[in-house]
Formats: sequence, structure tokens, C-alpha cells
Amino acid sequence: MNRLFSQFIPEHYTIQWNLSRARDKRRITGTTIIVGQQVVDGTIRLHAKDLSISRVLVNQQEVSEFFAKNDELIIPHPGANQVTIAIEFSLRLTDAMHGIYPCYFKVDGKQRELYATQFESHHAREAFPCIDEPEAKATFDISLVSDQPVLLSNMPVVSQQSGVTTFATTPRMSTYLVAFAAGDLQRATTRTASGIEVNVYATMAQPAASLSWALDHAARTIDFFNEYFGVPYPLPKSDHIALPDFSSGAMENWGLITYREIALLADPATTSISSKQYIATVIAHELSHQWFGNLVTMKWWNNLWLNESFATLMEYLATDALHPEWRQWDEFASNEGVAALRRDCIDGVQPVQVDVSSPAEISALFDGAIVYAKGGRLLRMVQTWIGDDAFRRGLTDYFTKFQYDNTTGDDLWQCLSTASGKDVGALMNTWISQPGYPVVRATLADGKLTLSQEQFFVGPHQPNNRLWPIPLGANDSRIPDILADASVAVSYAGSDMLLLNAANTGHFITLYDDELRGRIMREILAGTLESSVRAQYLNEQLLLMRGGLLPSSTLVDLLSVYKNESDQKVWEIISLALSELKKFVDHDTAAEHMLRTFAADLARTQYTRLGWSAAPGEPEQDTKLRAIIIGCMLYGEDAGAIRQARELYRANTLEQLDAELRPLIISAVVRHDQQPHNIVRTLLQMYENSASAELRSDIASGVTATRDLGELKHLIRLLTNTRVIRTQDTVHWFVDLLRNREGRELAWKWLRDNWRWIEKTFASDKSHDYFPRYAASLLMTRQQLAEYREFFTPLRNDQSLVRAIDMGLLDLEGKLDLIDRDAPGVIAALSR
Repeated sequence: MNRLFSQFIPEHYTIQWNLSRARDKRRITGTTIIVGQQVVDGTIRLHAKDLSISRVLVNQQEVSEFFAKNDELIIPHPGANQVTIAIEFSLRLTDAMHGIYPCYFKVDGKQRELYATQFESHHAREAFPCIDEPEAKATFDISLVSDQPVLLSNMPVVSQQSGVTTFATTPRMSTYLVAFAAGDLQRATTRTASGIEVNVYATMAQPAASLSWALDHAARTIDFFNEYFGVPYPLPKSDHIALPDFSSGAMENWGLITYREIALLADPATTSISSKQYIATVIAHELSHQWFGNLVTMKWWNNLWLNESFATLMEYLATDALHPEWRQWDEFASNEGVAALRRDCIDGVQPVQVDVSSPAEISALFDGAIVYAKGGRLLRMVQTWIGDDAFRRGLTDYFTKFQYDNTTGDDLWQCLSTASGKDVGALMNTWISQPGYPVVRATLADGKLTLSQEQFFVGPHQPNNRLWPIPLGANDSRIPDILADASVAVSYAGSDMLLLNAANTGHFITLYDDELRGRIMREILAGTLESSVRAQYLNEQLLLMRGGLLPSSTLVDLLSVYKNESDQKVWEIISLALSELKKFVDHDTAAEHMLRTFAADLARTQYTRLGWSAAPGEPEQDTKLRAIIIGCMLYGEDAGAIRQARELYRANTLEQLDAELRPLIISAVVRHDQQPHNIVRTLLQMYENSASAELRSDIASGVTATRDLGELKHLIRLLTNTRVIRTQDTVHWFVDLLRNREGRELAWKWLRDNWRWIEKTFASDKSHDYFPRYAASLLMTRQQLAEYREFFTPLRNDQSLVRAIDMGLLDLEGKLDLIDRDAPGVIAALSR
């Protein structure tokens, strides 16, 4: 790919956007002055997409022959030296949630707008002419013409004169991190221990109290990273703004971090413990980017993991330090570990580091299970392997050496190697460049333990001979530190229990033989294994069953061993295991009834212990566990649980319901009420009128659980009604309807009938490939597989979709093969 940075090197931008015509005329005008080095004689090429260019001057000389081609502004100019380019432009404001766009909200029933930006990964070119590549770092002077009450950008305001607000000059930074916001906003403010001003902003539609949780965590997290990284936060302020319309979860713009409202605001009246924990981790993720990604930036998008994998690791590291009671490393295993292992076993999955060239390929890079979750898991593996002290020293060296510059993965490996004395690159380059992960077979015979590795797959796949250097992390010193070859044998006498990856920091799973598996099961039954090991072992058995290395029927007996389990993290995996079993009974009513009964029986001990109300001073883990247990009882259609849910719904407003249980209660009432029409329509009215993102999310989860065909058809029609369902929430609603067996066929038909609308609405968004991905994961029949193949195969020419489509086909085909092979055994086990 011929990158524009190779022919023009920007040094400084002076940008002004005039927002005065944004609301009525839906246009924004602007000027940019770029000072930089012209490297190639004869032509200057800048990125400019959907911009109307009205005037261009180079070194104060008018240029009349400029033209636009392939999202570029091409300016003829002889010479190769420092130039100053002045450009006048305008752009049309659209509801696409990238570039510069409006956000909508209501205050006292009146519609309001604020204006915000989203430039990652390649959308700055939609807002101003520039070199829109990470390596093209420059400084920025930004000003806004607007009558909005609050104007924000990356740096603090330095002057406001004659309707023009000017911000301080930024440090050297990439274009995708430039940001501004303009609107009627409220603020909560504090300072860190080091004196950094921290602000949280939201619209006036939100209660002021909802800003406090985020404010406290942002300030404390900056202080933590200052100490941990050994390099101070590089800006004078840190703004955090909740946007009513936002496609991603959050975005790390330097000094002005943008969020979905649900990812930043915690209304004490309606927010669950789970949501508060989520908000704290999102804030930590984005703040770690102020160093990883902003201060030091990848040279090109193939090293996106340098940003996102590290931020994923750091969100857990920081919140674990601030909240040790949350057991964040167990959360890391059950969230990132499970997500990575489940996706990384499908043939055709992308490696953590993947070459990209076109904008469409860049958009497809943001696979949360790989670049975020797997990458974070691999970095946790490195941290454990070299030790945290060496890890921190390496990071401090990395930030100090490369601040305000661009790097590749090898730069980081070198810093970590120097700090630790270990060859980190030799270990890590294989892991980040190869897709997938290994299964280690552990076999004991005649006093000899044989360990062998091969790539683990779920579904159809092409055989290969990939090998990894695997830090085995065994609980026994007789086991080698690294398995790099196809196999190794060691002497192993005695009856001790063997655990590989005992701390669950390696990205592999283990297939133990019957003898070694029996030793682990004895410890589980005896109650001597830590909860994290119990959860890890169960998750690995799930994967081995999905991959056909163990029969799925054994899962029923294995879950019975966990009947007295009381740990919330383990129950998250038990709940996942029950969901795995659902696919085997999807078309067998009698078998489904047996599974429902089995789920309720499994949960009953904890249901009796926990009940529906929190005991005074109970641990937060029990509060969260209650939701999992009641979810199992409601799935089991326990009459007492359904009755209690309905009584709570009748006796309370939605705001008064336990926030952890609220979506379950709504779902139960919607599914079991004799007049679903009235309840669904009442809830939809509440959904439209509520300003609480969490309450709206709970209502969406609840109403999409209906079994009523008429209500399902009504909800399907709402998917394209952006007045009711915001574009940012369409995927949420679609997936919930697809997950509902009664709504699945309707939702699948909606996708195919409305693909043109989906393309128009999401084609330039990171969520574009969610539609083929989630459809494949939730469809359940051979007929649907044939329809999926017929519909999506012609769309493979879209580079942003091709990987999701190809993996979707393999995922769906593998699932159906597994059902055909294992359903009789699972049903027989349930009947026993």
C-alpha cells in the first residue's frame, strides 16, 4: 500500500470548524492550515472524504487545478520542501456515528442536539483534509465557532473571543485522536493527586448524581497509572463525556474520551453492581490508552494490538488494584479468556497481528475476541512469565524512549527483554503472528508423562503443523517451563494431581487422559481446588466437547458434580455450559423440558440460600450470583420463581426493582403473562421516554423475550425505526430477537429483507460485520445454513465482511455437525 505519509509529512495543523449552520443547514464549514514537508516533487496528496473543497492555497499562492479522487485531495505543486497549505472546505452533517456527527437527546420533552467526533480508525479525513495515518503525527491548534454553551477539545480552552473558542496546542499526536464536542452539558470535576483536572460531562437529560462514580474512578485510575508506568499523565486535563449516540463502547481521544452513556454514567437509583464494575473497567481501558496508543502509537494498523491488547490487560490490572474485592483476574479469565478461546478455535480466524491495507480491512480488524481479548491474554502471559517488576521496568523504558513517536511490536519486546533478561520476542512473535491456539494432550503411562501439542479447532478446518512456544505453568516442578516441540516426555511417578496452566495465564487448553482427569475430579469433589481452577477446568471441558475431543454427553454428569457450587465466577461458566446444552434440545420439546428441570435442580441449593433479596452486608459476589441463579430457575420454569418475578413487577416501578434482577424480572413477566400485548407496549413506551441507558437496555432484553408472534413481528418492524431504537442499539435488539427461538426465523428473515438498509446504515461502521457473525452463532438448522451460504456468499467481495462470513459458515456448520453427532447422547444423559 502506498501510504500518503511517504510523500507528505505534516508537522502542524491549524483547524477551525464553524458549527453555526450545523442545526438548520446541516452543514459545517472549516479551514485548515497544514505546515509540513513535501517529499515527492510535483504533487501533494491528502486524505479528504466527502468534503467539498472550495479553495486551496500553497505557500499563499492560489491553486486552481486541485481535484478529488479515491477519497484524496490531489494538489499539483512543484518542488519538495517545507510548504504551508491552506484549505477551505465544508461537509454535510449526517447521522452516521463517525467523522463529525450530531447526538440527539430530550430535556423537558424538547429535542436537543450536541455535536461530537469519532475519527478512529480512518474518519478524520471526513472532518478535515489531512494525512490520516497513525504515523503522521503532528501538533494541532483547534478552534470552534459555535454558540453551544460547552465546547471541548483535546486541550484546555485558552481564549474565547467574538464567538470563537480556541484551545491550547496539542502534543504531537495522530489524526485519529483529534476530537471535539459542543453542546449543553453538565459537569462534575475534581483533581488527581498530581494536580490533573478531571471532568465528567453528560447532557442535562441525565441526573447529576450519575456522574460521580466515573469521576472518582477516573481520578484514581490516573494516579494509579502515573505510579505503575513511571511516566506522568502527559496532558493538563482529562475530560470524559457521555454521548447519547455512540457506535463503540468508548474512544480514547487524547484528553477528551468519549463514551456511550451506559459505559460512563451510574445513576445510584438504577445502576447495578455489574454496571458499576463495567464502567470502572471501561474508564481504566481508555485511560491506559493515554499512554498506550496516544503517547506511544503504533506505526500502522497491523499493530493495533499494541493499543488494544495492552488496554485490555490494563483495565483489569488497574481495577484490581483499586478494587481487590472484585477478583478482577478471575473476571479476566471468565470474560476475556472465554471470549478469546471460543473464537480463536475457528479456522480462518485472524491472528493478533494481521496485515491490512484498505480502510475496509482496517474496520474489520477490531475483533474484540482477538485483538482485545486474546491479545490481552497473551500480554498477561508475558507479564507472568517475566514477572511484574520486569514488566513495569520494560514499560517505563518503552514510554520514555518512544514518547510522542510510533513503534512496532518489536520495540516493545526489546524493552521487556532488556528489563527481564528473557527473549520476549522469541516467545511472543509466534503467538501474535499465528492464528489459533494449541491443545496440549497430557498422557500418563508407566511412570512417564507425555505432553504433546497440536492446534485446537472447533468445526471444519484444514490440517496444519503449527507449533507454539507454550509456557506450561504447571503446578509441578517436574514439568518443563516451555513446551516448544511437538511433544516431550518426563518421568512422573506418584498419584499427585497435575494441572497445566495452573494460574490460567497461558492461551491454551489441556486434554488430560482418564487417569489425570480422575485425579482432578477427586479434588473437585473433595472441595480442595480454588474456585478459579474449578471454573477454568469446566470451561476447558466445554471447549474439548465443542471440538469433538470429548463427548458432549459427559457435560451433564460433570455439571452434576458442581451442584453445591457457591462461587459466582464458577457459576458464570456453569451458566455458559447450560447454554451449550440448549442447542442439543432446541427441536425436541421433551428433551428441552428435561434440560429446564436439570438447570433448576442444579441451581436450587443456591436459590434456597440466596432468595430474592440481598442480606445485610452480603458480598457483592453473592448479589451478582443471585441473578445467575434466578436466571436458571426462570429458565427451568420453576413456578415459585415465576410467581415471585410477577409479584415484584406488579409491586414496584422499574426503577425500584433490584438492578441485578430487573432484566430477568421483565423477561419472565413478558414471557408468562396472559396479555403480553399490554405489557410489551407499556414497556416500549417506558423505553422511549427513559433517559437511563441501563434501564433502556434492561427493557430491550426483557421485551425481546416475548413468545407472542404478534409482538415479535411488531418488535422486528421497530428495528429500522431509528426514532424508537437508536442506531447504536440496533445490533443489541437484533441479537436478542435472534436468540429468542420464537423470534429467530423472523429476525433472520429481517436481516435478509433489510440488508440494503443495514448496508446504508452500518457499512462504514465497525459493527458492520456483527450481522453475519451473530447470525451464524445463533442460527440452528441445516435450512438456515443453506440460506446463510446463499445470502452471504455474494457479499464476500466486501473486505469488511469476508472474514466474518467465512468464519460464520464454519462456525454454523461445525455446530450443526456437533448437534447431529452428540444430541442423542446428551438427551440420553438428561433422561438418566
